[in-house]
Amino acid sequence: MKNTRPDPSNPPKLLDQLRARIRTMHYSIRTEEVYTDWVRRFILFHRKRHPQNMGAAEVEAFLSYLANERHVSSSTQNQAKAALLFLYKQVLDRAMLESGVRARYNWLE
Repeated sequence: MKNTRPDPSNPPKLLDQLRARIRTMHYSIRTEEVYTDWVRRFILFHRKRHPQNMGAAEVEAFLSYLANERHVSSSTQNQAKAALLFLYKQVLDRAMLESGVRARYNWLE
């Protein structure tokens, strides 16, 4: 029989922590999938840096990249922002990111 106790020497990975918190809060499975994907993209965009070592400037840079380089819609940007706000507030317990984080648009193109 498999041991289901958490191993203190091997803490859960960040995306597993995110999934567990989403499930604890009874969010839908689709929300879990989408939020996990946005957090994964955020980490990869910043060359696999841990979000604990990043802050509002990095979130803003990612959202600006989505707006200016990827040309995603505002609703898509809002979804990515919601996923990152959830990560920082609910998983990492850092409420330093608030609704004031916005994408910077490059209008001179």
